[in-house]
Amino acid sequence: MSSVFTAQEELDVIVVDSDSDLEEVDLPMETAVLLKNRSLSDVISVSSVEEMLPSSPLGPNTIVFLETENSDDVISVKSVEELNPPSLSRGNISYEVNSNRRSIEEICICCGELEIHTQHPLFHGGICAPCTETLLERFFLCDEDGSQADCTICCWGNSLMMCDDPKCHRCFCEECVETLVCPGHSEEIKDTNPWNCFLCVPNNRYGLLRKKTKWREYLKHFYDQESNSLQIYQPLSPWERKPIHVLSLFDNITKELNRFGFLEKNMGNGRLKYLDDVKNVTRTHIEEWGPFDFIFGSTPPVSMSYQDPPAWYFYQYMRILQYGRPPEGSQKPFFWLFLDNLVLDEEDRDTASRFFQVEAVLRYKQHGEIIQNAVHVWSNIPSVNSKYSAASFYMDLSQLAKEILRTRIFSQRPATLIKEFFVPLKDYFRAFS
Repeated sequence: MSSVFTAQEELDVIVVDSDSDLEEVDLPMETAVLLKNRSLSDVISVSSVEEMLPSSPLGPNTIVFLETENSDDVISVKSVEELNPPSLSRGNISYEVNSNRRSIEEICICCGELEIHTQHPLFHGGICAPCTETLLERFFLCDEDGSQADCTICCWGNSLMMCDDPKCHRCFCEECVETLVCPGHSEEIKDTNPWNCFLCVPNNRYGLLRKKTKWREYLKHFYDQESNSLQIYQPLSPWERKPIHVLSLFDNITKELNRFGFLEKNMGNGRLKYLDDVKNVTRTHIEEWGPFDFIFGSTPPVSMSYQDPPAWYFYQYMRILQYGRPPEGSQKPFFWLFLDNLVLDEEDRDTASRFFQVEAVLRYKQHGEIIQNAVHVWSNIPSVNSKYSAASFYMDLSQLAKEILRTRIFSQRPATLIKEFFVPLKDYFRAFS
């Protein structure tokens, strides 16, 4: 009959037979000793326990199995590693591949989980269900500095290292690099200037990190198969990207796009056409000025006066958007974005969501405890529709609009609140930092 004794019960000290003199060993408080025979004599043999514990990967909750040998007074220790393997972590990836001869495709290269869901779209290796969800929602998120907000591999690591290639905005976390490439490699990257990332260099393999040759195609397939709400165009290689052609309605976003290198005056860069009044614009005009790659529109800032009803800006934008869309079924990357600076009422916002077939995302600017401004955004840019892009907001928006109008506390254009949403366009159009 098996019995479990803990340090809190009756077995506080055991006597060790190390083939020499007897000595007393304090039993760790959390350790449970499973005995096959509770009626023990005073002599217990725990061979090599002292040698095993310091180097054992087991945690403080180790379970040690003891069984009775030929002598009634002697008990021996079985192999603990077989009974309680190390807990899973990214640090185990190298051990599983090199020591256990497990295929990298059978391990989540993001977290080390052995129960995988599918294959990572960019690098050879598996990915578990939770990491799949994280990658889907966070891969296209970017910061205002023009770089990716998360690690390209795991989309949640810290201490990011940015690629120095002006045509790339990818980042890689130190933990992924140390785990999948080799210990110390992140320091080598920091000492390399400029550093081109693992997706930019022609070499496909660094340690366990092996780039998929057609990773852009796999990324598109990954979103098609795994996401019910986020749809993307297949990213283009740098030599496939063309200068962007932008139509900006009711607000001029030249400054925001210049910030990320889309509209510099250099030869071969993008163009922007700005229209403040579209009453007389017809389909023929749009076809003559186009084709456009990106159509932006906005209601006027809430703190400014405007002649037309708020909903007019939305309906006019929808009309122009229909003129400028590529034919249905076209694989040509085409993006649109419309934002409302708190001038549409709830019914108009619901109408906009039905027309755009996507829910609005709320973003706001806060200074201290004061909400200075807020906007609703509708778009097909992948980063806009991530669940991590929406801000939690519990203030009455109509009241906030009245407060902004009364105090004039915010004078910046609403486009300044969403400029990081323009960064993922770098995957599709030529840009220079």
